[in-house]
Amino acid sequence: MPKFERTHVVNHKAQDMFDLVADVEKYPEFLPMCEALTVRETRERGGKTLLVADMTVGYKSINETFTSQVFLKPDEMLIEAKYIDGPFKHLDNRWQFIDIEGTNTCEVDFYIDYAFKSMALGLVMGSMFERAFAKFTQSFEARADEIYRV
Repeated sequence: MPKFERTHVVNHKAQDMFDLVADVEKYPEFLPMCEALTVRETRERGGKTLLVADMTVGYKSINETFTSQVFLKPDEMLIEAKYIDGPFKHLDNRWQFIDIEGTNTCEVDFYIDYAFKSMALGLVMGSMFERAFAKFTQSFEARADEIYRV
């Protein structure tokens, strides 16, 4: 089962990075392989938000759409995505943002664990996903630099 983890420090506050990652509908503007993203449901309770979203990822002539539940937990500076339907056996994704005291920086912890239902699709998309995930945190950091003008 492929997994990818990355922890690094960015020159932005945890709240700014949380807000950026939580704004899922903007992903097609800057995220590698993200062709489209539509939020079809939003529920709020107890300071937390649940989004149900469809994301289309593409590479060359292959496009796949999957549905996830995205849990936004601002009090914890935590975002978790759980797979509902699509080409995966499973997909779990987590972002955690931790301010570094006395600075305008934060630590970003990114984790994703996934497996495709189809071995053939896994062979075609797997290596591309690994490269894309390696660029995800860089893409979000570059987007934060652009938005927050660092």
